[in-house]
Amino acid sequence: MSVHAYQAYRQTQVSTASQGELLLMLFDGAIRFARQAKEHLAEGDLEQVNDKLIRSQAIVNELSLALNFDAGEIAENLERLYDYIYQLLVQANISKDSEKIDSAVQMLDELRDTWAQVV
Repeated sequence: MSVHAYQAYRQTQVSTASQGELLLMLFDGAIRFARQAKEHLAEGDLEQVNDKLIRSQAIVNELSLALNFDAGEIAENLERLYDYIYQLLVQANISKDSEKIDSAVQMLDELRDTWAQVV
């Protein structure tokens, strides 16, 4: 499949997805980029570690910005959790610490699984 065809497919997938499916896609992306960062860390490719962790951070930030605070306490709790995960990813990037990446991925996995059940 050509790059252009894949991009067209992904664009269609995103534009036709429900809000719940988009949320799961965001989690999938954040998890995928964090895992890729860990792989690059093991290979010693620090430039790619930085790039992948920044991508994961951006997605977690987007998850936080998308919260509906009309939902009350649950949104506030999620905001704190997203902020904690974001800070873990930042610290992992600064210190190049695979354990912090693992902690962030574990929390993202658990949140994704929870949202998958809701969706």
